[in-house]
Amino acid sequence: MRHPLHPALVHFPVACWSLAVVADVAGLWFGETAWRWSGGLLVAGCSMALVAMLAGMLELSRVPEGAAMGDAWRHMGAMLLAFALFAARLLLRLDHLHLLAPDTLSLLLDGVGFLALSAGGWFGGRLVYVHGVGGSRT
Repeated sequence: MRHPLHPALVHFPVACWSLAVVADVAGLWFGETAWRWSGGLLVAGCSMALVAMLAGMLELSRVPEGAAMGDAWRHMGAMLLAFALFAARLLLRLDHLHLLAPDTLSLLLDGVGFLALSAGGWFGGRLVYVHGVGGSRT
């Protein structure tokens, strides 16, 4: 049985988006030096998220019907919300491809995006550790 690709890919957008949030919050104390990092992290995170989402969609047929599929739908919904929030955050902070300093809306999108990311990760963990998706039980 082949190992699923999706779980290996999701670490990149999760790390990039989480670090982008940290960079924006750190920017409140350290200024531009800190928040400048968030732009590149958001681009990398959103790009890798598209690849991870494609892999997840291709592997969706391996999820058994019932409770596992319910968790898969919740996982996908939360991660799509996180992607939309972080992508919107990136686009709203660009001015002719120049990154702008985070404002209140950016920090709000950071917070809600991180909550959606956390919820999606929790449901993804349930798929693996409760339902055995991607392991020898499927």
